[in-house]
Amino acid sequence: MKTTVFLGGGRITGALAAGLRLAGDRREIVVYDRHPEKVRALRRESRVEVARDLKSAIERAEMLIVAVRPRSVKEMLREVEECGAMPGLCVSLAAGIPLKNLRAWLGRPARWVRAMPSPVCRMGRGLTGICFDRLVRKQERNQVWELFARVGQVIEIPEQKFDAFTVTYSSSHGYHALTTLARAAQDAGLDRATALTAAAHALADGIHSWRESGVGLEELLEEAATPGGIAATTMAAMNRAGYVRAVRSGIRAGVEQARKNARR
Repeated sequence: MKTTVFLGGGRITGALAAGLRLAGDRREIVVYDRHPEKVRALRRESRVEVARDLKSAIERAEMLIVAVRPRSVKEMLREVEECGAMPGLCVSLAAGIPLKNLRAWLGRPARWVRAMPSPVCRMGRGLTGICFDRLVRKQERNQVWELFARVGQVIEIPEQKFDAFTVTYSSSHGYHALTTLARAAQDAGLDRATALTAAAHALADGIHSWRESGVGLEELLEEAATPGGIAATTMAAMNRAGYVRAVRSGIRAGVEQARKNARR
């Protein structure tokens, strides 16, 4: 039985473990966290095993997944090195930490993969971007791809484009857009529950229609925005107010922050 070991028992570990179990994956999942009490709920939900210590967890790992906050990665890898049990195939879920840093912080025999899974992988509908270090073997690439494919779509991204992907695909865009649209609807007179329902359908239905219809976005926008109509007037006013500039500015700021994280 394959053993997949997570270092860190936070939200993304919980989402991946739940998504794997939902997909019928019966692999052994071992979780190490400095605060074992955090993992108790995860153990009940997804039948994971809580590692008693870091060394014993690493010794069992066919695949080691580093799922701690970016600012904690270097310290965690130092602890891994100090425990004397060196892993082989390692996957980092830390945003903004490039392969060169991971190689410097934990050298051979570790072979590194970067992955960015969406929290929606809990429901089997996630999206994961991955990129591989040149030392990762073909069989190991297949192992990583197969794991994330069980919880949603997988796409391989060149590392030089990985930060842009990370910033763009985040589900936080959906939360932010939903919150902003619903608040504007409340200002226009809707009660909060109705505003949230209307805004959620506006976003989700539009995306679902685009994905299922096979029609291009430009054509859908042209169809929806009849000249002189409500939708056309609404979108034109949003653009004049700086909507397009704001989104581009946000993406640029996120990419720059990822690059700052890499220099720490």
